[in-house]
Amino acid sequence: MTETPTPGLPTPPPTGTSALPPGTYDGTVVLVTGGGTGLGKAIAAEFARLGADLVIASRKTEHLEAAEEELSALGGRVLTAACDIRVPDRIAEVFDLAEDAFGLPHVLVNNAAANFPVPAEDMSPNAWRTVVDITLNGTYFMAREFGRRHLAAEAPGSIVNIGASYAWTGGPGYAHSAAAKAGVKNLVESLAVEWGPYGIQVNGLVPGLMPHEDMTADIRANLDRVRTADARQPALRVGRPRELGWAATFLASPYARFISGHTLVVDGANWQRRDLATPEVMPIREQLGRGPFIP
Repeated sequence: MTETPTPGLPTPPPTGTSALPPGTYDGTVVLVTGGGTGLGKAIAAEFARLGADLVIASRKTEHLEAAEEELSALGGRVLTAACDIRVPDRIAEVFDLAEDAFGLPHVLVNNAAANFPVPAEDMSPNAWRTVVDITLNGTYFMAREFGRRHLAAEAPGSIVNIGASYAWTGGPGYAHSAAAKAGVKNLVESLAVEWGPYGIQVNGLVPGLMPHEDMTADIRANLDRVRTADARQPALRVGRPRELGWAATFLASPYARFISGHTLVVDGANWQRRDLATPEVMPIREQLGRGPFIP
């Protein structure tokens, strides 16, 4: 009897399995921004399972204690540090703490970002500045500190910037984040060339729809309005956070040393989908349930 194949892309191996050999990151220090919750924590967990010592940075100190307990249970050492990545002096202090505790971080995962849906005409100047400052400027400031220390130490290293697919396509309803993420993608390409001669890889990693318990209320509300998320993906399923973690551990690993300046999209081809017939346009205000614009 022939089994009927399951439609869509197969589900991944279970949580706790790893894509790389055990001990791949033994003796390696990995710094993850925004690593106390959500996809950042999922990425950190996969590095920990492979033996890494972790430095977890987050703006919100309440996220750090629970993350430290959870990630420490996976075997490696964990250092947590409150850090606003908009503040270069504080970034330098966090790197100092990491070096004092474990040594110079070998891997930097720039995951921290800010985002919320808003029509462009409703966006305040402060909202624009805040999202761009955290997502783009903060990513650069972290990469700059990592790069300067590695150049001074004449030590190779690896940076993974977490991006977004609307860096290519534009992001209606997320103009601030889309513009910032386009800058993050360009940083990958620029810094990979500048720092390649010094042994520093720079790559990008873009997650698709990967629901998790730490999603913001705005994004969760948008997702809840669409109760057929699986059917709306070419894979006929959403992603699992651990799938992003596996991709990150590969990009920063010894097995990917000749990959640099590349942004890998992990979304089951969703960002490339197109309809045969052009769908009707629904203005962003309507999609977000907002009334007419009133200046």
